Amino acid sequence: MTVHFIGAGPGAADLLTVRAVDLLRDSPVCLYAGTYLDPEVLAHCAPGTELIDTQHLNLDQIIDHLVRATASGKDVARLCSGDPSIYSALTEQTRRLDAHHVAWDITPGVPAYAAAAAVLGTELTVPEVVQSVVLTRTQARSTAMPEGEALANFAATGATLVLHLAITRIGVLAEELTGEYGADCPVAVVYRASQPEQLVLRGTLSDIAGRVADAGLRQAAVILVGRAMSAPVDCAQSHLYDPQRVRPSR
Repeated sequence: MTVHFIGAGPGAADLLTVRAVDLLRDSPVCLYAGTYLDPEVLAHCAPGTELIDTQHLNLDQIIDHLVRATASGKDVARLCSGDPSIYSALTEQTRRLDAHHVAWDITPGVPAYAAAAAVLGTELTVPEVVQSVVLTRTQARSTAMPEGEALANFAATGATLVLHLAITRIGVLAEELTGEYGADCPVAVVYRASQPEQLVLRGTLSDIAGRVADAGLRQAAVILVGRAMSAPVDCAQSHLYDPQRVRPSR
């Protein structure tokens, strides 16, 4: 029996992969992150599936459910919000499953930052404006950031910054980033991208904190900072599609 870690995407029931939908349909047990998931995603599960919301469970309790289910001969769908490769506690869970000799695999999902960029209708990398994207978070009531991963270090590169798990500290962060990006740097906050409650706030580092406060956002929001979101219409064109590029003959 296998525990299938499945990227549930940003929340919309129609943004799962075909493989994810097949696994949800065929797994008799499903553990899901109820805090971030649109309930419609669970409609992909077969009738009678044992559904377990993990938002109030600690890691030991989650592992107990996974081990119990597989020991009873059942495959398990372990839904992770976004993509399992980032901020999903995947490492802690798989190491413990290994210790219990439980098989597992991973099905990727649409990451939250990609869904947010789609909602905004923007590309996060624009030729000669910015060519890098940094996915990071900040520390508040969470595990410490590794030495060297200070936000200022990332900001100094000028890359598009995507901040997860940081919405409650947006005022402090905006101040910290202003020195590198400038007060007029575009910022977008996307709350529950692709879900019915979706909300988009646009502003700059000088005013985005006030907009977030007025909206009362406290969780489930991605912050995007960078000049790519206001790239000029006449920005440099990609070399790949440049009409002057010499292409090999067929």
